[in-house]
Amino acid sequence: MKKFLAHIATLAAGIVATTSTNAELKLPHIIGSNMVIQQQTGVRLWGEGKGEVTIKTSWQTNLTNVKVDNNGSWEAVINTPAASFDPQTIEITDADNKTVRLDNILIGEVWLASGQSNMEMPLKGFPGCFVEGGAEEIMNSSTEKGVRFFTVPLKHSYTEESDTDAEWTIPSASTSPQYSAVAWHYAKFISHALNVPVGIVSCAYGGTKVESWMSKSLLESYGLSTRKEDIENTSEVYLRRLLPYNAMFMPVHRFTYKGIIFYQGESNVGEQYVYASRLADMVKLWRKQIGCGDIPFYYVEIAPYCYDDPIQTGKAAYFREAQYRAIDMIPNSGMVSTCDLVLPEEYHNIHPRKKKEVGLRLASLSLNKTYGMKQFITGGPIFNKDFKVEGREAFVGFDNLPMGICSNYMIEGFEVAGSDKVFYPADKVWLRWQTNHVVVSSSKVSKPVAVRYCFKDFSRGTLYGGFMTPAYPFRTDNW
Repeated sequence: MKKFLAHIATLAAGIVATTSTNAELKLPHIIGSNMVIQQQTGVRLWGEGKGEVTIKTSWQTNLTNVKVDNNGSWEAVINTPAASFDPQTIEITDADNKTVRLDNILIGEVWLASGQSNMEMPLKGFPGCFVEGGAEEIMNSSTEKGVRFFTVPLKHSYTEESDTDAEWTIPSASTSPQYSAVAWHYAKFISHALNVPVGIVSCAYGGTKVESWMSKSLLESYGLSTRKEDIENTSEVYLRRLLPYNAMFMPVHRFTYKGIIFYQGESNVGEQYVYASRLADMVKLWRKQIGCGDIPFYYVEIAPYCYDDPIQTGKAAYFREAQYRAIDMIPNSGMVSTCDLVLPEEYHNIHPRKKKEVGLRLASLSLNKTYGMKQFITGGPIFNKDFKVEGREAFVGFDNLPMGICSNYMIEGFEVAGSDKVFYPADKVWLRWQTNHVVVSSSKVSKPVAVRYCFKDFSRGTLYGGFMTPAYPFRTDNW
């Protein structure tokens, strides 16, 4: 009986293998017509098929041949030339002479855009929240011939998925309303500055935590359960860990990227003691999965917002500190501040309208650090621990000032405290331009002990460096 069962098992395995190796020629959705592929590198293509797969590109005379494995899968690497707006084609043929033709391909720069709702937020806006200039961008979007988008649908899965139901689209008044507003502006700025096509793979889900974008093994290393019943104890679906990683990131992780832009954190406010290290762990995981080395990771500081959850109220400033600390923990990374990109009436709007400026700052960071265009300034003034008091005035020093401090009057966002540790809004702020010290005082504080800048859940700052780059929030105390 045991021999018979073993024979049946062997036969079944042979049937599975035969079925697999006779799979129809098939590509994942992310490899399709209208896509942008990364220039001047080895780009991965993969799929299912039978026998041997032959790949022919319009820019090469030689063919690429790759054998299908026992599971019916194949993967190939093709070399790409310099970026061009000229449409290219790829033809993929299997042993049965079945051919898939991919048309209107552009070669340029490819970036993965991820995070939660402020990255997901489309040009058309969300119910109750609009994107400034969104309608105009949608109307004019068809003029951006070099920008393409692949938007991953919102989805959950308890197992790692290999494909997602989406397609590459060309900007038009019909397609662009759904594009991530931050990623749209980022792509436009990069395309214009470099004069190359830019492809965006948008993989963002509103409300997700950093743990939502982590693998089973990484989560379990923190002592977090990945059992279905435990994950579903979190009533809000969007807050559940692991699931977007499986359903959204994994289907697109094999694509070849230049870098990653990321806007997330609001759902992790209150968890500042673990966030920086976990964000660094997530980046390390993603880079390993993508397999393109330590590609750039540029992210956005959470915007000012009045949190009304008791667990989060009063914690946003400490969370921004954690985001800033993560810069030193993540190789080849950078962060842009948004402390000035809110209006007073947006104190209870977690989706501020100014998305163009966020895209511009991310683009400037990328152009400087990744593309070597040093004329673009990265980040704003950084408090350099230079703090002294003269009478009723506190003098605060800054670094990262290639063009000095560019705001001299009506500087908002500063607070002053004495030995009682009670902070009062500064009623006088001026710039000692000779030394680039900002001088801060309050009529309610006779002897300053500490100064804070935008160190609240909601506080708008107007201290700028060159190219209107805002100072990062900071505090001189450790209270």
